[in-house]
Amino acid sequence: MKPAPFDYYCPETLDEAAGLLEQHGDDGKVLAGGQSLMPLMSLRLARPSVIVDLNRVSGLDGIGANGDGGLHIGALTRQRALERDAGLPARNPLLAAAVPLIGHFQIRNRGTVGGSLVHADPAAELPAVTVALGADFVLASAGGERVVSADEFYLGYMATACEANEVLTEIRVPAWKTGRLWAIDEVSRRKGDFAMVGVALWADMDGSTCTDSRITLFGVGGRPVRVEKAEQRLHGAALDDATLKEVERIVFEELEPDSDIHASALYRREVGGVLTRRALRAAAERATEGGA
Repeated sequence: MKPAPFDYYCPETLDEAAGLLEQHGDDGKVLAGGQSLMPLMSLRLARPSVIVDLNRVSGLDGIGANGDGGLHIGALTRQRALERDAGLPARNPLLAAAVPLIGHFQIRNRGTVGGSLVHADPAAELPAVTVALGADFVLASAGGERVVSADEFYLGYMATACEANEVLTEIRVPAWKTGRLWAIDEVSRRKGDFAMVGVALWADMDGSTCTDSRITLFGVGGRPVRVEKAEQRLHGAALDDATLKEVERIVFEELEPDSDIHASALYRREVGGVLTRRALRAAAERATEGGA
């Protein structure tokens, strides 16, 4: 199929792009990598009357270090550039491990970090990882900038706090703590498919005792799902078999996924719990082997 007719703009500055979005409101749609938008438009599941292409706007890509040891990632940074960043595994191993799971390399060649986050597919890896990492998003409009935390950014199925007149310009990721345990795992029908169920997590340890953690699941609801009761169960506990089994039970009880053609709700609840237990065990074993 072909997209419905639309007007196309290719601004060269962020101010120009913001002005176009302010002018056209809900009729406008931002084009970044196009790996999600263009298929939707071709199927006429999305029918914007105005496309604002950001690819000529300078300063919206790149990966750098913040003064506090964290990362700032331009929203127009290609996923492949993030994947190939030689310093990323040391600066944020969870994020580095997540990027190769996104689709296929052809998609990552063109797809952008910001595009995936704003598209907000609940089965995608990057939204869940940014929630797990406690990232902040910088949103720009004709009226200025505002910063929204990843926890508050995702509102529901493919719905975010990014308004129609705003552009996501930057992702700010807090510094990674030395010795932090981490893991990401997912179940999909084929390599490169969206996850039916996935989990991204980390745990800070004091000796054998967990002092802090985040557990975020994807593919199990309309947005990334933090299981805070499971995080609370880990606090002050060792990552032994009894604790991990209890965490698995909590995840199973807390998840409220929908059934669809790919998997039943019960399957997603069961797999969510099992994946979380396995991921925590894998994180602990990696640390024991000296690879945390």
